[in-house]
Amino acid sequence: MTAYPRRALVASPTGPAQAARAELADAEDWVPVEEADAVIALGGDGFMLQTLHAMLERRGSSAPVFGMNLGTVGFLMNEWRRHGLSERLGNARPFKVTPLLATITGQDGRVHALPAINEVSLLRETRQTASLEVTVNDRIVLPNLACDGILTATPAGSTAYNFSAQGPILPLGSALLALTPISPFRPRRWRGAILPDRTRISLRVLDAAKRPVSAVADQREVRDVAQVDVCMDRKRELTLLFDPEHALDDRITMEQFSG
Repeated sequence: MTAYPRRALVASPTGPAQAARAELADAEDWVPVEEADAVIALGGDGFMLQTLHAMLERRGSSAPVFGMNLGTVGFLMNEWRRHGLSERLGNARPFKVTPLLATITGQDGRVHALPAINEVSLLRETRQTASLEVTVNDRIVLPNLACDGILTATPAGSTAYNFSAQGPILPLGSALLALTPISPFRPRRWRGAILPDRTRISLRVLDAAKRPVSAVADQREVRDVAQVDVCMDRKRELTLLFDPEHALDDRITMEQFSG
């Protein structure tokens, strides 16, 4: 029996991705994403995140996504190959990805609920450092964190911005979150925390008029925020498909040994 018989094809607007899409256009009878058993995504990691976010917004679409890299790093993607797609899908390993939910309250009182597959970041908007109160499970753990920002990362996103900010790499399936400061000034010795993924994190902006802060959920930004509450959104699980030799858990493990 053919694996995922109804397939959708989506591609980044970049030249290489569009050229690959043209090569595959007549390879089979593609269906709309809403009707697909699996989605084939052509592009880089940024386009994969866009594809997954589009599926979250559809809510009814839960088809697994098999990405092929036509971008730069391609951490979330498989190798681009024109032939053998059916065989690759039949052998592919599924990996579940649970997004974060950021409930962002602005200084104007408006509330935004945004999902994030990689991380939720708070970033200073001006040359003034951010001043943040950090609460974990309703307990204030840092009354005043002076920093350029702070982020909460999932295991899938722990090798991205989190790792660049000196945060830990989290194994897939570890049921952990990384809470990582960005250029912390005070407390000087605090370098972040590793928390169970059922933890509720609240980040309140202090002195927002003088030290404005923006919040970013993957690629979506809200400026001038007052507070951001972060937790896992277990109702909106996503599935990525990987070639056995290119499995995401192996890639995350090996990133710890890369230079």
